[in-house]
Amino acid sequence: MIKGSCCKAVQFELNERPDMLGMCHCSRCRKVGASALAFVKANTLRITSGRNLIAVYKATAQYQYSRCFCSVCGTALGELLSSSASFVINAHCIDSDIVMENAFHEFVADKPSWLAIGDSAQQFAAHPIKQ
Repeated sequence: MIKGSCCKAVQFELNERPDMLGMCHCSRCRKVGASALAFVKANTLRITSGRNLIAVYKATAQYQYSRCFCSVCGTALGELLSSSASFVINAHCIDSDIVMENAFHEFVADKPSWLAIGDSAQQFAAHPIKQ
C-alpha cells in the first residue's frame, strides 16, 4: 500500500503506484505548490482520514481543473476529490517511496528563467494534448 498525506490531517492510500509522474510549469500549478503531478486511477485511491478537511477551489474560466487543498495546513492535494476515472494528485503528498521517474515537463514556455530542467524527460511548450 502506498501512503500519502499533507500535515497528516488528510491521509490517503493507493493500492498501486501512479501511472505516470510529470511536472507542470504553468504559473497556476507553480503558485499553488502542486507542479509535481502523479497520475492515478480513481479506483486505486482511498481517503483514509480527513475527507471533511478537504476544501475545493472550483476552476473558473480559463482553467479546466478544480483543485483540492487541506483546510488545516493549506497543502495542495491536486484533484483528490475528482469524479473522473483518473486524475492528478500532488506527487509531493506521496509519503511512501515509489520507484518512478519523471515522464514529462509541460508548459516549459512558462517556467521561470532561473529554473534549469535537469532531467531528460520529454518537454512540451504547453499542454501535450493541445499540441
